[in-house]
Order: sequence, then structure tokens, then C-alpha cells
Amino acid sequence: MDHSQEQKRRARRKRVLRVRKKLHGTAVRPRLTVLKTQTHLYAQLIDDEKGVTLAGIGTLSKAIRQEFGKKSKEAARAVGLHIADLAKKLGVESVLFDRGPYKYHGLVAELATSARSAGLQF
Repeated sequence: MDHSQEQKRRARRKRVLRVRKKLHGTAVRPRLTVLKTQTHLYAQLIDDEKGVTLAGIGTLSKAIRQEFGKKSKEAARAVGLHIADLAKKLGVESVLFDRGPYKYHGLVAELATSARSAGLQF
């Protein structure tokens, strides 16, 4: 493996750990995690005490895939609204937002804003 790729991987891992060391989700206040891939966007509610994913949705889910397809700002808004609806069905009103290694900008910010507008508090 190339030395520069190894450095990038280490730097990314450090960013993730720096963000997540302050966050610990519970059943009452789970962690809202965002994952971006090359073509799709995902959001999950995670209870770290039990090590369980409570709910998850992404641009590959039927409801979003049919309307938007791949990741975009509109799709990020839809994912945020859907994850907020899933959280409300579980009785969750407040979450911890885990942006992972991503900046709070673009798709991540759109997802967070739409989840807040749907009633989630973080």
C-alpha cells in the first residue's frame, strides 16, 4: 500500500475517534450516525449501551430510491425526514448527532437540518 494512502486512512480514523469519543448513545437518546458512500447516503439510530441499531434508512430504501435515486441534497433532506419519523415511532425525541469523519457541510448539514425541522432535537 502506498504511504500516502496509509496516512489518509490514519487521519480519517483519528477524525472519527475524535468525534465519537464524546458521544455515547442510549435507548433514550441514541446516536444519529451518518454514512456517505460514493453514490448513496445512510442514517442510523444506534443504542451504544446494547450495541443495537434501532432504525436506519438510506438512499437505497424503497421510499427514497424511487423518488430520488442516488445521493443529492434533496435525497439528504428526505433521509433526514424519514429518520426523524422512525425516531418518533420509537418514542425518541432527542438524539446525539454523529457526523463521523465528515464536515458539517453539504449533504450532512441538509440531513441534520431536515431532521431538526421534523422534530428531532440535537
